[in-house]
Amino acid sequence: GIPAEPLFRSQIKIYHCSNLRKMYLYNRPRIMQKKIVVLTGAGMSADSGIRTFRDANGLWEDHDVMEVASPHGFARDPALVLDFYNQRRRQLLEVVPNAGHKMLVELEQHFNVTIITQNIDDLHERAGSSHVLHLHGELLKVRSTGDATMVLDWKKDLSLGETCPKGYQLRPHIVWFGEEVPLLSEAAQITVTADILIIIGTSMQVYPAAGILNYARQGTPIYFIDPKPSINASDFANLTIIQSTAAKGVPTLVKDLVRKEF
Repeated sequence: GIPAEPLFRSQIKIYHCSNLRKMYLYNRPRIMQKKIVVLTGAGMSADSGIRTFRDANGLWEDHDVMEVASPHGFARDPALVLDFYNQRRRQLLEVVPNAGHKMLVELEQHFNVTIITQNIDDLHERAGSSHVLHLHGELLKVRSTGDATMVLDWKKDLSLGETCPKGYQLRPHIVWFGEEVPLLSEAAQITVTADILIIIGTSMQVYPAAGILNYARQGTPIYFIDPKPSINASDFANLTIIQSTAAKGVPTLVKDLVRKEF
């Protein structure tokens, strides 16, 4: 008899292609693709020219992080904090995604990819990644100090006296030290679904974000990319360490994963 119509039209090519497996894998519905969860830290953006805490001896652009990244610091000297983030925002608008960011976009062509980033820059989005969760907020957004749900896009400088529609001072949309991480639960739920977990450019020292690794299912392959790895291959089962920068290590890993899958 006449075969039933394929459940997904993307499967139609299977009937007309000699290399059945390769074409099926490439055209299979997103729901059937392997799930890759990528956790990125400051080292992901280092090759784009954004300095990391580790490389600055615990200082963030010569400032004690508690002065510019805590509710106490903002209450004590809001002008200093706003100026600090204004400078970071200007710098962000001058840099571009590096090869690591771009290869994660390529990874999306073959896998179901979600990026969980500790970074506050928008380099993943500018590179073209579709699914990015910002654990620690976003530098190109601000929010009301009186209503945390009121978040606005913001690419210019922010000054004292600039308020939300309700009249409250605006502040950077950043999760500061001492504040809750609102998206942590969502990040944990995403990590549980991972068939493969990739960790890039993070020391895995900043909690609670560092604890996300523990939500990966037992036996999940884990790849750790960092020029100065803070963990050992024996620390976790199925862990592969790639001692490299993001710009060099990510392209190598992506090509290897695609080759193995296809």
